[in-house]
Amino acid sequence: MSFPPKKRSNRGKSNSSRPAKDRRSSAKKAPKVSKLNPELLVKEASGSGVVELKSTTLFSTLDISGVLKKNVEAKGYTTMTKIQEQSIEPLLQGRDLMGISNTGSGKTCAFLIPIIEQALAEPKDFKALIVAPTRELALQIEEEFQSLTKGLRLTSATFIGGTNINTDEKKLHRHPQIVVGTPGRLLDLYSRRLLKLQWMKVLVLDEFDRMLDMGFVNDVKKLVAPMKQRRQTMLFSATLDPDQETLIKSLLKNPVEVKVNSGGHASDNVNQEVIYLKDGEDKFAVLQGLFQNPDLEKVILFTETKRLADRVCKKLNQSGIASGLIHGNKSQNFRNRMIGEFKEGKTRVLVATDVAARGIDVADVTHVINYQLPMSMDSYIHRIGRTGRAGKTGHAITFAN
Repeated sequence: MSFPPKKRSNRGKSNSSRPAKDRRSSAKKAPKVSKLNPELLVKEASGSGVVELKSTTLFSTLDISGVLKKNVEAKGYTTMTKIQEQSIEPLLQGRDLMGISNTGSGKTCAFLIPIIEQALAEPKDFKALIVAPTRELALQIEEEFQSLTKGLRLTSATFIGGTNINTDEKKLHRHPQIVVGTPGRLLDLYSRRLLKLQWMKVLVLDEFDRMLDMGFVNDVKKLVAPMKQRRQTMLFSATLDPDQETLIKSLLKNPVEVKVNSGGHASDNVNQEVIYLKDGEDKFAVLQGLFQNPDLEKVILFTETKRLADRVCKKLNQSGIASGLIHGNKSQNFRNRMIGEFKEGKTRVLVATDVAARGIDVADVTHVINYQLPMSMDSYIHRIGRTGRAGKTGHAITFAN
């Protein structure tokens, strides 16, 4: 019989005798360094974007409810985008779908219209679950749903982290037909037996790739497993990673695949440039100089850390450039207020970490500035997707040493 070795006491010994792992944990972590090649982030926009996004098909040609059609028109939607043209009809037929299209190309409307039609056809029994990676995106999906369903007596509710769980319980007792939420909060509600996933007939995973990038792969699997009555699944994304293929196949049955773009490149509607800093050059002074140009009218500025976001936002405001701030340490009410002020033009700049790379639906962002090199091309693609939307040409500026 063998016995485990006796533990040696560290009492009276110097820190050098502690395991290397322990010494590392007490030391300051070295900052991550991006391995992106800045030369890949320089590109001229290929055009206005109208050719890429717009089709010639009118919403008025859709065979949908008259009230829904009027609500679509009231929002100013006349001609479909390509993702809408190729997705809505098969979704109305009940097909599963994998849709790849750039951010800002109308994916939300592409899946909401078929969901609303199904809810109208069976108002008592229909349940749909829409999962989004970020709180902001979840809130915006419900906002779009509310505007498209005016006068239709359909109900929805959004469940996200940072909100009161007791309030969520009250919402679920009203039995909303459409449930929107982030993975963590949805699973929490399910574990408390408040959210009945087994009732869900339609599943939408929006910004699917980002959800997996943020570590939600197991959460997604746990959410899907109880949905035994599920009859339709929709995955929408701006990029497509070949490593995700196995999971995608397990979620979809005989899907329609719609690819408006290849799923692996940055928007063709964005002028992309890199500013190389010289040794010892003051980066913030260079940033200040950029804002002398009035064309930088509505700007999202990304940093890699929350601490740097705080610092840059404070310095911008001190220099007279009205700025707001959102990142994961801020409350949801604070984040909502910052986004609202940015949309209304009360602030010129929104400083953010990657929490905002998805989910900020502001149509007229003129510039995206990467104050540091992003950690991955995927992150870069989603950041610059905040500009150059709805047929407009955007601008992306990235700082590099």
